[in-house]
Amino acid sequence: MADDKTLRSPQDSSRIALGEDYEVEYWTNKFGVSRDELADAVKAVGNGADAVGDYLKR
Repeated sequence: MADDKTLRSPQDSSRIALGEDYEVEYWTNKFGVSRDELADAVKAVGNGADAVGDYLKR
């Protein structure tokens, strides 16, 4: 069975790469936020997925 290329997750699930559209889509869906909200969170706390998740829960 071939891999489904439409179901892409991050290469490194501990970091958020805003430069990759498929990663932005993954993280915005995971956190239930917009691209801008995700970018603001990364700017505020860095690109660590745990830190961004904690920031967005506030």
